[in-house]
Amino acid sequence: MATGDKIDNKADELKGKAKETAGKLQDDEELQAEGKGDQVKGNVKQAGEKIKDAFKG
Repeated sequence: MATGDKIDNKADELKGKAKETAGKLQDDEELQAEGKGDQVKGNVKQAGEKIKDAFKG
């Protein structure tokens, strides 16, 4: 997996955690859900990259 992809995927995950936390603090369920979605997106991308790496090795 390219280092840039790793950074982008981790950034999606961290952005999602920040949004989820902000949503909790503001009692904003929509923002919380968006944050959880961003985290899932980042995790799925990371998993996909790990699978690609496994087949390369």
